[in-house]
Amino acid sequence: MSAFGGSLLIGLFIFVLAVFIGFELISKVPATLHTPLMSGTNAIHGIVLVGALVIAAGVHGTAGTVIAFLAVLLGTINVVGGFVVTDRMLEMFKRRPGPGEERPR
Repeated sequence: MSAFGGSLLIGLFIFVLAVFIGFELISKVPATLHTPLMSGTNAIHGIVLVGALVIAAGVHGTAGTVIAFLAVLLGTINVVGGFVVTDRMLEMFKRRPGPGEERPR
């Protein structure tokens, strides 16, 4: 087996292990902790997005530029989507106005 094949196999093993552990951890989180967990994850994804921007700044060549652009685009979509979901979840806990009451701003 070549050096590339060995490192690819190890990388694939780590990826599958991370997916399994991530699934097991997330499935055991109680519903009351989903919003704080999402907020913490958004902060981590923000750091990942900054890292993608730093890497994209030093890329040379067309293929690297396209991959860097996709990394920044997907990271941005992930962060924005996470904040939208968190906002919708927090909206569920706000008190709804009764009949004749004005909606708070």
